[in-house]
Amino acid sequence: MSKSPLHRTMLACVPWIVGGATASLTTLAQAHVGAHGGLAHSHDALGSFMAGAAHPLTGLDHLAAMVSVGLWSALSLHEPASAGAQAKRLLAAPLAFAATLLVGALMALQGIAVGGVEPMIAASLLAIGLMVATRTTLPTAIGAVLVAGFALFHGLAHGQELGGLAAAALAGMVLSTLALHTVGIGAGLLLRQHGQWVPRIAGIGVAAMGLAWLSPAVAGAF
Repeated sequence: MSKSPLHRTMLACVPWIVGGATASLTTLAQAHVGAHGGLAHSHDALGSFMAGAAHPLTGLDHLAAMVSVGLWSALSLHEPASAGAQAKRLLAAPLAFAATLLVGALMALQGIAVGGVEPMIAASLLAIGLMVATRTTLPTAIGAVLVAGFALFHGLAHGQELGGLAAAALAGMVLSTLALHTVGIGAGLLLRQHGQWVPRIAGIGVAAMGLAWLSPAVAGAF
């Protein structure tokens, strides 16, 4: 029995998602075998990894943004495209978000200060929420660049709060981010065919959250 285009797209995405997770776990392994290769160091690395993995889950703003990016990517697919083209479009924004999130966190860990972090995080919720609610379709590259721009500020916020062994914490953070993107992608693929009103309501809710946080964040930044 032939597989549907949607099924083929999901299968084509698996290597990319697994690859991202493997890269994160490789970073963790390198942290384990660092300069202090003893058991105590391994415990420290594991604790830092778990703290980093929990970090995106403890802030509603970060969690909503990451799930929404995956949701939007799935909702904006073009049906006539091949499975490979759909997979590329589906994963471009989530992978760009995860990569730029890491860059932002590294910048913060290096002490590089950038203004307007909180307002930009709020703006990201407003923009991505509206993109989900309206099922906005953008060229793949433009969508990835837009999402990456927002991800930089999410990464800066995370990096300012990460402690312990940075490599392990960053690995946990990126892996958790990819997991949240995957949740959004899965929900979006399911909701493309059934319950199309659900993402509209979810998108409006995320956008409203961003709008509610935007004014106080702007006032506090200046």
